[in-house]
Formats: sequence, C-alpha cells, structure tokens
Amino acid sequence: MIDYERFTLENGLRVIFHQDVTTPMAVVNTLYDVGARDEAESKTGFAHLFEHLMFGGSINIPDFDAPLQNAGGESNAFTSNDLTNYYNILPKENIETALWLESDRMLSLAFTPKSLEVQRNVVIEEFKQRYLNQPYGDVWLELRPLAYEKHPYKWATIGKNIQHIEEAVMDDVREFFSKHYHPANAILCIAGNFGLAEVKALVEKYYGDIPSKDKQVRILEKEPEQKIFKEKTIYRNVPADAFYFAFKMPERKNPEYYIVDALSDALGREKSSRLFIELKKEKKLCSEIQAYITGNIDEGLLVISGKLNQGVNFDEFEKALWDCIRDFSNFVMSEEEMTKLVNKIRTSKEFQEQGLLNRAMNLCFFELLGDANGINEELEIYQKITVHHIQETAKSILIPSNCSLLRVIAEKNEKNG
Repeated sequence: MIDYERFTLENGLRVIFHQDVTTPMAVVNTLYDVGARDEAESKTGFAHLFEHLMFGGSINIPDFDAPLQNAGGESNAFTSNDLTNYYNILPKENIETALWLESDRMLSLAFTPKSLEVQRNVVIEEFKQRYLNQPYGDVWLELRPLAYEKHPYKWATIGKNIQHIEEAVMDDVREFFSKHYHPANAILCIAGNFGLAEVKALVEKYYGDIPSKDKQVRILEKEPEQKIFKEKTIYRNVPADAFYFAFKMPERKNPEYYIVDALSDALGREKSSRLFIELKKEKKLCSEIQAYITGNIDEGLLVISGKLNQGVNFDEFEKALWDCIRDFSNFVMSEEEMTKLVNKIRTSKEFQEQGLLNRAMNLCFFELLGDANGINEELEIYQKITVHHIQETAKSILIPSNCSLLRVIAEKNEKNG
C-alpha cells in the first residue's frame, strides 16, 4: 500500500505528496500531460524537442543543471507518445533548489535562438544515431504507420522525419510552451521525509503565483477498427532477419488492458513462456523472441518480435507462430500456470515500487489516468484475472485481421555472399 496526500493549487496544479521517513533523499517529479500524440502531423517531434529545451535555462536561471548539482542532486526527463516527465533526486534538505528550478522554468522558460539551435542539433543527432544509423533503429518508424492509419500513434516520439525538427522555428516553440506547459496541465509529486503542512507551504511558495491557464481539450482522430491483416517487408543492413507482429489492444483504462498485459507475459516474457519454449527452444526457428505491450493510454499494441535463425525463412516461421498462437488460444492454461504468472507480475510490481522515484512517477501517472490510488488497485485487478479471461482475450486479439506484420530482411553484403 502506497500512502499519499493530494491537493490542488488555485492555478490548477495538482500535487501529490508521498511521505517516506526511511530515506534521506527527496524526489520532485513533474508530469506534463503532453506527448507526441498532441502534435500536428506536419510538425512532429516537438514534445521530445521540448523535453530538451526545458534544460536550456529560464529567464532567471540560465543554467538549470549547475544549481541542482551543487545541491547534490541530479535530474532527467523522458517523453512518450502520451506524456512528458521531468524528475529531480536530491538530499531532502535541499528540496527547495529543485522546486525553485522546476517552478521557474514552468513560469518563464528562456526562448533564445542559441538554446533552440543547440537542442535542435542534439535531437537531430539523436535521430541519426538511434533511428537511422543503428541496426533495426528505424523499425518503429516503419511499424507505427503500418499499424495506425489515423491516430497520432502512427508516428514515433522522435517524430515522423528529421525535417520537422530541422524546420522548427521560435514561434512554433513559443506556441507549444504556451499551450502545454502551465500548472493546469501538470501533476507534481513530492516524495520524501516531510510533513504535509511543510510540503503545502513549499509548493505554494514556489508555484502559487504562476498564472493559471485553461487546459486544452484533447481531440484526436479515432483509429478505425482494423479488419484486415497488414504486412510490410523492408530490407536493411542488419545481422539477422527480424519480425514484428503488432496486434491492436484496448486503451489503458479498459479492464481488458490488464488481461492483455498478462497474456503477453504468458506468451513471451521469459524463458518459461510459450513462444520461447516452442519456437526457440524446441523448434529452433528463432534466436530470440519476446512478447510485450506498448502500454499506451489510448489503443496500444501487443507486439511479438524477435530474430530468425540462419537458414529459416519467414514462411516456415510464420506458420509455426500462428500454429502456436492458435494452440494457446484453444487450450485453457492450468491454474498452476496462471498462479505462477500472477505471482511473477506481483513480484515485478513490488520490486518496481521499492524505489522512491518509481513511486513518485507512478503516482503522477495514475493521477493522469484519473486517480492516483490506481497504484494501489492494480495488483488486485491482476489477481482477479482467470485462465478463461486469458483464453477469450487471446481468441479475440491474436488473430490475423487484428495484426500488422513488419518483416526486416537482412541485406546480404559482398562479404557474406
């Protein structure tokens, strides 16, 4: 059970306080309700670019990192298709340094040509290194627009293409900040050995005078129901042929989300999973295989991915995979197997929540979903999943008409023949 207190400032900032008397450290975590899904299709990659720009200094504090490091702290951030999250970890005695820095850049980020140019170049280099010059790096740039036709999940967080970042101008940046970076669009979590009255006073001191703005109404194109099997084959300079089977799955607030999550674990989470045992260990068709979910707030994907063994062709592998999926859907798991599955999920969740930062981030995330207490209810939901839930969900989701398949074929260079 993770205890917390919740309060809201007059300007709309939602605040969660989680007390932990066992640690000398404190966490200041800020989640902004903006991700790649909030971008215009003609200007993608902005949420991620903005994550970098937020470290470029504010009007009052030109260097974000130096004061935090001098206070014994560290910070980082990440962007997804759904949200942007910034976190600071530092000794509890110095928490005001983090609150000062975070509140000041929420209020008055510096928009300088130099900062934009520096961070744009950083993002462009990241795009090249991680997505264009890395084996299998562009897989999600290819898979997303194959799986999604309308919803903005059809582009990756980094953006549809590098030109959108190259062409970003100051007016675009200012507009994005004004629309998304304000108290009503943020959730702040403070975690550490404090009292509630102390936290309320500190938050009011640093955030209370930031002007309020109206939260944007999110209107996204709804993804049409997929009714046909979709496939695409690309040729790349990679070590081995690879496969990515993407199945549409329910949104995060749908109770079936948890069933699909458990289903993906049963299929391909580790060496005891069905796909690993049958296709890798017994039939030796692939060198690696796993199943996982994207975890999106809107309709996400259950993905089965891996690499083929040398000499195995796609036709042979795909037949074996669909046979394995059909067997899995038609035969009910044993109660013993189901118990082991839920126990592994519970262990994973409990391990994750040992860290103060993870607790703070998860409290913010569940508050974004509608209620921070979801962090305490999740395990109970998993424990109510039955073998019949798994079987019925597998039958409805793991079907060709709900699947988008990306094949990556290794180009044979002269050396390999």
